[in-house]
Amino acid sequence: MNWMSLDIFSDLDIVLGSQSPRRKKLLESTHISFRVWVIPVNENFPPNLPPVEIAEYLSKQKAAVFKENIPERTIVITADTIVVKDKNILNKASDESQAFEMLRLLSGTTHEVITGVCLTSKNRQTCFHEITRVTFKELADDEINYYIQNFKPFDKAGAYGIQEWIGAVAVTRVEGSYDNVVGLPVARLIEELKIFIRKDFFSI
Repeated sequence: MNWMSLDIFSDLDIVLGSQSPRRKKLLESTHISFRVWVIPVNENFPPNLPPVEIAEYLSKQKAAVFKENIPERTIVITADTIVVKDKNILNKASDESQAFEMLRLLSGTTHEVITGVCLTSKNRQTCFHEITRVTFKELADDEINYYIQNFKPFDKAGAYGIQEWIGAVAVTRVEGSYDNVVGLPVARLIEELKIFIRKDFFSI
């Protein structure tokens, strides 16, 4: 069997356990057939975990709510993306003031974007993470305010979406996967899915 072929996904039920339109669009770009299945989950995490463990912990939490209901030959993909600046976790902003403070903190500096991903079937689970370093130019207050008022990035970790206006005018360097910053490290995900399928469904 050609493991590079997308045919290996054709007789499996691939599920994206996320309501994120960005993750849905990224997965659609692979031309793999999948469906979206969303179950709400509490996104709290233990405060003392290292950042990479937080991202994986949250992706596991999102997978746990599916575990008892996963049919045979189904793989559920869950993910969570966090932004880390000087070991501080920047979650989603609750209002304009908090979004402004986050973007002011990121202005003129480099931060990390970490996405934790879990692949879960009826009998198996594997988790991994991807790290991308993103550098912002110095942002003027009116630039920050313009972005917040026009794009309202309150559903995004770190209060920004790299695929939006701010990515075009403020991001000067991306070290690692761009897709990871959007919300899903697609290239890594495909490779991990192939390994997962070999081990879980073909015992290779």
